[in-house]
Amino acid sequence: MNCYFKWLLILAAGFALWSYWPKAERGIADAPDYRSAGGVHQFQGYTLTSLAPYAGEFRVLSRENYSVGREAELSPVDFALGWGKMADPQVYRQLSIRQSSRWYYWRYENAPPIPVDEIQTHSANTHLIPATKAVAQQLNDIDQDDLIYLTGQLVEAKSQDGWTWRSSLSREDTGNGACELMLVENVRVISKL
Repeated sequence: MNCYFKWLLILAAGFALWSYWPKAERGIADAPDYRSAGGVHQFQGYTLTSLAPYAGEFRVLSRENYSVGREAELSPVDFALGWGKMADPQVYRQLSIRQSSRWYYWRYENAPPIPVDEIQTHSANTHLIPATKAVAQQLNDIDQDDLIYLTGQLVEAKSQDGWTWRSSLSREDTGNGACELMLVENVRVISKL
């Protein structure tokens, strides 16, 4: 029994170390990480409520700048982001990808390069709110196909007149309301294609 208990402890410790080892060092491109959070911030005349921390390594599938409309006051750029297989250029370049009016669209000819549900759950249109002028400049310098690392918060934005814009908190949703609204606190370009 004593030997069995020792092996059980060794296995548990090994699993714990493996689980907490940085995924990037293990070569794993996982889904973005977000957990429940809270906090209210005043930002450029809007109230931003933090819904969840959000971080991940993403491929920029497409980008679209905006300068008109209330949303552009907060989020001057949207990135269509991919992770997992959707970060692989051999996969996403088989799709026709575009953005328009704060939406992200993709289509394929003949057969999809990966299952459709994987395309849907491993890519997202993300409305980016730069937390600082420095972050805004960094986001401005990012190009389509760049591999980037973002950290920040998924938020709900409200104005005094009642206007509300809220982030999705699910990786399973599609269509209207499925986009992430992210307050970007840090950004790093990992590589450029």
